[in-house]
Amino acid sequence: MFSKPVLVTGATGYVGGRLIPLMLESGYRVRALARSLAKLRSRPWSGHPHIELVQGDVLDPDSLKIAASGCGAAYYLVHSMVARKRHFAEADRPKDLLAALNMAAAATEAGLERIIYLSELDDSHGTSLSKRLQSRHEVGDILQSGTVPCTILRAAMILGSGSASFEILRYLVERLPVMFTSRWVFTPCQPIAIRNVLNYLVGCLEHPETSGQIYDIGGPEVLSYRQIMDIYAETSGLSRRWVIPVPFFTPGLSAYWIHLVTPLPSSIAVPLAQGLGTPVVCSENRIRLIVPQELLSCRESIHLALERLAQDRMDTCWMDAGPLQPPEWAYCGDAEYAGGTVMQCGFRVGLKASIEQVWAPISRIGGKNGWYYASFLWQVRGLMDRLSGGVGLRRGRRSASRLYTGDALDFWRVLEIDAPHRLTLLAEMKTPGDAILEIQLTPQTSGLTQLQLLSRFMPRGLMGILYWYLLLPFHEMIFSGMLRAIARAVGQPIVSGPERFTRRIS
Repeated sequence: MFSKPVLVTGATGYVGGRLIPLMLESGYRVRALARSLAKLRSRPWSGHPHIELVQGDVLDPDSLKIAASGCGAAYYLVHSMVARKRHFAEADRPKDLLAALNMAAAATEAGLERIIYLSELDDSHGTSLSKRLQSRHEVGDILQSGTVPCTILRAAMILGSGSASFEILRYLVERLPVMFTSRWVFTPCQPIAIRNVLNYLVGCLEHPETSGQIYDIGGPEVLSYRQIMDIYAETSGLSRRWVIPVPFFTPGLSAYWIHLVTPLPSSIAVPLAQGLGTPVVCSENRIRLIVPQELLSCRESIHLALERLAQDRMDTCWMDAGPLQPPEWAYCGDAEYAGGTVMQCGFRVGLKASIEQVWAPISRIGGKNGWYYASFLWQVRGLMDRLSGGVGLRRGRRSASRLYTGDALDFWRVLEIDAPHRLTLLAEMKTPGDAILEIQLTPQTSGLTQLQLLSRFMPRGLMGILYWYLLLPFHEMIFSGMLRAIARAVGQPIVSGPERFTRRIS
């Protein structure tokens, strides 16, 4: 057991967000590193007496050195997973390698005893690797070339509620009774449950003999992706899916198909699809003797993940990762200083209800619950975004009952949440500008509450201005309708409005 804190990079990501509570439960002191303190503070474990929250970026060597100072070990759980203009290597590889160099240097300066890095598995023996897998391996090489010993765990497909691999599997099988695919469906894979991954990560910290070693980690079975699909269909009570391999399904076409059918945007689908043809089977199982545990089968892993989804207990999700970077104009209060004119459209309504009563439907907005009004128009906008390579509406929300800062919410990101007063959303759909939607509740006298919707938009160039004025009539109609629909959901009468409180021409 380390007496010093253990640094966890990527603390708000899918794996990091699950590893930290497990470590705290095991008695470790943890220093959680993320680019946004607001995201860290919103996590359920942020108030634990043994947690320390630190803002920093692995691309900022100074902040990383400060975060590592005084720690005994570090988990490196940072990966780029965004292909810009479909070229992963050019966009993300340099950043990944620079971040690894920064981590190695920070570990040396801080005098860490070891680094533990979660990488990805391949069985290609160095040939025909996708750019994403090449980058993962290069990061491992850099970390191991430093003076601080680095343990590398190479995982195959990770199965767990909210993992990117599981979401692809879930949406493909549930939505497509007949699938046309490339021959990647016959690629051998050794999937592993997320709980087994976490146990290996903690186990390596507890066993000094793992220092500086490389281990393959996988579940107890080697299966093809086709077999995994069949197991999912059986476990979820669906009929067996027809999977038809066709020769013209290239990785690029597979990526676009995954983008259209699943919640993953093309920026993530592209690098994932490029690696589907690479076998991911453990070449050795030494870790099983060092960190013994019950390995869940593929069927057990899928059943547990589906159970978590049904109970609304998804602790982390692939959508959690990523920066929370509000545009400067959102807070500076000076549109001219921010570099342009901020367009605004705001409507408000007065309700004879308490602020808690009004907040209840606001906290459930989006996802399966929808946006209370003009659902067809929201779906059309989501489809347009999806076809242009954006996230669309299908991403939904991680929990139907809870929202945290940094959560994905359809094609928005929760920028700030101050229950029961304010919910601020940052647009992540494809737009010629930056857009923010603010929902604000203000208690009034005599048991009344004012509810207002405010859309703010900073256009980029002429196209941004045209985009704003083209959609302005729809904003006016939707906002008025949303306010009335939310009032109906509250079940209390409207006493004033809906009325516009911003100028018609901003």
